[in-house]
Amino acid sequence: MRRKRHGQLDLSHTMPRTEIGWELAAMSKILDEMPGIYEVAYQDLIGLKNVETGRTGMTGEQVVRAAILKQYRSLSYEELAFHLDDSASFRAFARLSRGQHPSASTLQENIKALSEKTWEEIQRIILQYAAAKGVEKGRTIRVDSTATETDIHYPTDSRLLQDVIGTIPGCLWRADNCVLCPVTATPTTDGS
Repeated sequence: MRRKRHGQLDLSHTMPRTEIGWELAAMSKILDEMPGIYEVAYQDLIGLKNVETGRTGMTGEQVVRAAILKQYRSLSYEELAFHLDDSASFRAFARLSRGQHPSASTLQENIKALSEKTWEEIQRIILQYAAAKGVEKGRTIRVDSTATETDIHYPTDSRLLQDVIGTIPGCLWRADNCVLCPVTATPTTDGS
């Protein structure tokens, strides 16, 4: 049975006194002030499996918080699963209960279930919160970056070596013209 949020936190949910721990605690406090985020995420998650039967899955809150951790620390799903299992700070931020240890595939399935519309709605809720607090006006937003297709060869050792050899003459020419020419082009006055 899937839920939106956990009702009460475990006693083990304390943040260590480190820089990352303080950052996570600050982000957690802000997220607690915006419970609408979890409602939006929950709507996407209930489509994965029957919410009335079966094992308790990750809550909407846990999925959003795990996705934030993944982006915040630029982690793969395997690394995220490791840190959620190993780090007290990450477990506390993600609001995982004592016996809850999501695997990389579980994390991927749940995080990928959140649609673009859901992320846009979460972004809108966060911007409204920031505007109300006077932190950000939200006039300009960078939502996503786009990769462009380009002709690039596969980086084999021989091809990389060939590229380096091709750039050496240009570097030597620039070094010769920039460093040696002023010395050789200027006549010396001491007669040597």
